[in-house]
Amino acid sequence: MAGFRSLARQVRDPRCDLALRRYSLRKCLERFAPYGHRATWDHLCSRAGFGPEDRSPDPARLVAALEELEEARSVWLAYEVEFAARRRKEKHDGLRRPGSVDDWHRLTWGGFGVAWCDDPRVHPDGPLAEVLRRLISALEREPGSVCPVCDGERLVWKYDLDHEPSTGPVCTDCGILVPRPVLTPAARADARRGRLLMSA
Repeated sequence: MAGFRSLARQVRDPRCDLALRRYSLRKCLERFAPYGHRATWDHLCSRAGFGPEDRSPDPARLVAALEELEEARSVWLAYEVEFAARRRKEKHDGLRRPGSVDDWHRLTWGGFGVAWCDDPRVHPDGPLAEVLRRLISALEREPGSVCPVCDGERLVWKYDLDHEPSTGPVCTDCGILVPRPVLTPAARADARRGRLLMSA
């Protein structure tokens, strides 16, 4: 099975058939898809300027989509390296019990569904790398009461999500499943009650 980097080489290779290049970009999403496969594909297509069903997109647009995905992946991989180093130090220091961020991180190892969007057509507009930087910053500071990606105040608790966890606070502005560790207990309770959250 091809890895992300070899698939990325195929996307860039002008000697490859255009269908293979598009297919290879789609396969990259099996290795790294921050919003989930379908939502990340929709995001990349809209940002690069080709349709999700376009079977023969401009090769330059395919490469632009790949470059955005690669930048986001490098942001996430750097975070995972720092995360692993922190956990090693904590274990060395005797802290064996992981915290809530660690529990969340276990479910997103590798970057799949980091900022899960259950509706593939509703996702953040900005570059993937910037979305991940905002999310990582939120994971590294005290919990708040708004969406860490778009500062949206309208968080609603959703059930039966096509992801693990299958329930949680979803931002109605940008569509992400907000990681529970970045929200205060009061913000999570408000989302469960369906109340609109106000900035802290």
